[in-house]
Amino acid sequence: MARRCELTGKGPMVGNNVSHAKNRTRRRFLPNLQVVSLISDTLGQTFKLRISNAALRSVDHRGGLDSFLAKAKETELSADALKIKKNIEKAQVPA
Repeated sequence: MARRCELTGKGPMVGNNVSHAKNRTRRRFLPNLQVVSLISDTLGQTFKLRISNAALRSVDHRGGLDSFLAKAKETELSADALKIKKNIEKAQVPA
């Protein structure tokens, strides 16, 4: 399973451990990923997504999953999140 946020695309970063003697060894900074169930208001369904805590705060700030996905760039979203976004857009189109 990839260590990548499904909504923001945030992934591991690389850097150095620096000791007191200034010795540098390579390390990875992993994103804080959580498995969360998010509810779509228009579809009336819950979706389990593996997202970072920063993304969860952004979803809450924007007012829910539907409004977050409406403003999200499609290049950052995972395949599952893209499917959810397309289904929400279909459901919101007036018939």
